[in-house]
Amino acid sequence: MDWFEPIGAYCERGGAAFWAEPVNALSNAAFLVAAVAAHRRARAADDRAGVALALLTAVVGIGSFLFHTLAVRWAMLADVVPIAVFIHAYFYLAMVRFLRFGPFAAWAATLAFAGFGFGLVPALDAVAGRSVEVLTNGSIDYLPAVLALVGVALGLRGVDDPAATGRRVVALAALFSVSLALRTADRGVCALVPVGTHFLWHVLNAAVLYGLVVAAVRHREAVSRR
Repeated sequence: MDWFEPIGAYCERGGAAFWAEPVNALSNAAFLVAAVAAHRRARAADDRAGVALALLTAVVGIGSFLFHTLAVRWAMLADVVPIAVFIHAYFYLAMVRFLRFGPFAAWAATLAFAGFGFGLVPALDAVAGRSVEVLTNGSIDYLPAVLALVGVALGLRGVDDPAATGRRVVALAALFSVSLALRTADRGVCALVPVGTHFLWHVLNAAVLYGLVVAAVRHREAVSRR
């Protein structure tokens, strides 16, 4: 595998230059803003898990910036790996903090969720008879995260939810779905919008990550007050 193989995955990129995707690259500042705001909220509540997720949000932004400037294979991993870590770390936290799973059950659920995520795309490819990843511009990889948010929200209906976390998670799932739709549409709107819509994925996704961290912090605070 050539780790320095150029990758032109987005509408805005028209060449190999570092600033060939200026809007996509600079819009990653939204993740840094979200990370700072989430860190302050989590630190004020002395929530170590929230602080860790806030720092991971900053890593997501840095990794995405590297990919949208360098646009090579290793930078793509710097983009997608932190996002995957955030998704699975938050899933585990949701199992423990929201749904009150024990550590073993939470790990088992997280591993099952990871297995579902790895198996979903090949299964859909087999059903569709073609690459669903190509059809969705890679956005299908994030469908498990949407389903997980909806599942957590439904699970919260069966437990004590003093912070109305379920409603917050549903709202964030809806916002993430809009964000994902904009990511999917990026190449299709090139003729009308030369910069594409991927940068909006960054902005809205940053808001989603911030909202998720704050939801976790507020839930912990609400439970501790009882």
